[in-house]
Amino acid sequence: MKQDAKAIEAIVMVAEDPVDGGLLAQLLEITPSHVEVLCHELAESYRRENRGFELVKVAGGYQFQSCPEMAAYVERFVVDGQNARLSAAALEALAIVAYKQPVSRAQVAAIRGVNADAVMRTLAARGLIAEVARDDGPGQAALFGTTTLFLEKLGLFSIEDLPPLADFVPGPEIMDSLERTLLAGSAPKVDLRGGGETDSDVTESSL
Repeated sequence: MKQDAKAIEAIVMVAEDPVDGGLLAQLLEITPSHVEVLCHELAESYRRENRGFELVKVAGGYQFQSCPEMAAYVERFVVDGQNARLSAAALEALAIVAYKQPVSRAQVAAIRGVNADAVMRTLAARGLIAEVARDDGPGQAALFGTTTLFLEKLGLFSIEDLPPLADFVPGPEIMDSLERTLLAGSAPKVDLRGGGETDSDVTESSL
């Protein structure tokens, strides 16, 4: 596959909205007509290979969509998949949004130390978070907060009913014990929730 075609695939794959052909031309430093030819060739190759997705021109740009004949399977996934458990990464991001809201994707990523775009999209798709405002700074980044559905899932009347963060911070005696053990060169598994040593994992929420 040509390098330009691969670049188009990569850009359209990560874009949330249809990507304008003119923007693709600027990014790849080629003509808009060349972009159109490459996108047409990509779309045709997907059809010949009978792939489950297609490259379509919609809303003034290019976007990947599932094939119409796969609609039944996609619908089943969307409906039944909503009952799947959230990943640990999604739970971490949700907790950050809940306690720091309103908060941007970049702020969530900075706290977690990794890119948060995917988990934020998952949480938004589940209806657990939503855009609530725009940052006043450069770029006016979207700010997110929890939703009514989030409160319903946790059985809370309002966000003020969330337990204090201090309830989840290890006590000084646990931290002292952990520090002494680490200095000694052997670290047992410590239950940071205050229950001493443990071999069990924390189960994920079924939000």
